Amino acid sequence: MTHPPMADLRRSVLDEAWGRIPTSRESQADQGSFTQARIERVMTLIVGFGSLVLGAQAFAAAAGSPDEAAQWHVPLVVAIFVPLVAMIVACIVGRFARIFSGIFAVVFVLTLSVWPVATAGGPAPTPTEDPWIFFLVNVATVASIVAFPIGLQIAWIVVTPLLYGVVRLLQAGGDGDFVVTVALDVSFAFILGSVLITLGWMYRSIATNVDRARAAAVSSYASAAATAATENERVAVAALMHDSVLGALLAAERATTPRERTLAVSMAREALTRLANAEKDALEGSDEPVPAVRLADDIEAAAGELGVQLHVVRQLEEGTPRVPGRVARALVLAALQAVANAVQHADAQGLTVQVTGSASPGGVAVRVRDTGSGFDVAAIAPDRLGIRGSIHARLAAVGGRSDIDSHAGGTTVTLEWESGDRW
Repeated sequence: MTHPPMADLRRSVLDEAWGRIPTSRESQADQGSFTQARIERVMTLIVGFGSLVLGAQAFAAAAGSPDEAAQWHVPLVVAIFVPLVAMIVACIVGRFARIFSGIFAVVFVLTLSVWPVATAGGPAPTPTEDPWIFFLVNVATVASIVAFPIGLQIAWIVVTPLLYGVVRLLQAGGDGDFVVTVALDVSFAFILGSVLITLGWMYRSIATNVDRARAAAVSSYASAAATAATENERVAVAALMHDSVLGALLAAERATTPRERTLAVSMAREALTRLANAEKDALEGSDEPVPAVRLADDIEAAAGELGVQLHVVRQLEEGTPRVPGRVARALVLAALQAVANAVQHADAQGLTVQVTGSASPGGVAVRVRDTGSGFDVAAIAPDRLGIRGSIHARLAAVGGRSDIDSHAGGTTVTLEWESGDRW
């Protein structure tokens, strides 16, 4: 029997764990950045709506009292507000926010660089009124937070306010009345930009740490699940060895007649087949309910494979409930074990199998009888697992009941399941 590599098992468990987390575009794109993706989404929404407010103020100021010369006004407005609108839409929608934010941040700096030339022929500036482009200085800084890595963010936070101060003084022709006002504007833009970039860095760092902690927790869970799966598989294989293989070996050891030897060979073949399929569910097959008559058919077929020709008596009332697939397989396997015991220990004397079904209370029963010499049920040796493991334990596992009545006149094994039982 081969075991799946531990790495594959961990990967499978990890995929299942991530599959239970609500998904969206961000989480599907990068499951390892679940929290970070949502922080980025929140940041783009805040930037989008904040830029919408500041952009509306800037547009109103540009429409009301332009500072630049007439021939420059429309080109500058188009150059600034078209990328700005694209950035706002991208941030709110959540698609291509980095691209359009980067475009606006670069375009704004370029536009700001030509501001002294554009305002050379325009109205004379006044120290008490800021030009409309000032309202977008911090929009450019937050655009850099969305679009650029931390190094370029710091560069934009420093360069953009300083560039505005330089071009504003150049627009004023070096008038000393503008120095204090421009210095205050530059300081305000720099402080606000620094706060914004700090908050962005802080929340991104927290999100990264949360994702790392989640990944570590999931990895730990995967390791524990892999260990548990390995242990469960070991227990299942051990039970299979004791139930099937050991039973076949004991049957072979105690076989004294040709019929008993044939039965031992069939039991060994079945044990080897089950051992080869040990990686599958021991109760392989569908759990869909089956008709009760299916039990009789399966018992006849399985007994035939063991070399025992049976005709199962069917006494099924109309309205007999369908039997869940798991329960049906347990009843068939337990009945087959009872048949094997009858062949081995009673030489199949008077062997009969009967399947009965009742509508009220709904349930089915399988009875395996023989007319052998019987045995003392209480005196069964501990190593004889044909009854304890393959009959009692198997029925108990699916919510059924089993009973063995044996005396000098023969043995009757009764297997019962009621539809109200839990399985």
